[in-house]
Amino acid sequence: MAMRAEDLEALLRQTFTDADIQIQDLAGDGDHYRAVIRSAVFAGKSRVAQHQMVYAALQGRMGGELHALALETGPK
Repeated sequence: MAMRAEDLEALLRQTFTDADIQIQDLAGDGDHYRAVIRSAVFAGKSRVAQHQMVYAALQGRMGGELHALALETGPK
């Protein structure tokens, strides 16, 4: 089952409440997205740590409802 862009954004906003978030459906299939997330919580954290925070926010949906996610993260 695919995930809608709106649902992906809502899920991310639960964790990154201050974030500027842009979601792009890369293949038009609801399975391959690009997300740009700018949040103050990323300040001082490595890129790996930032991406780990995003994966945690997705609550296990990577590899299931969400097949691929290209991430661009950074401080706001």
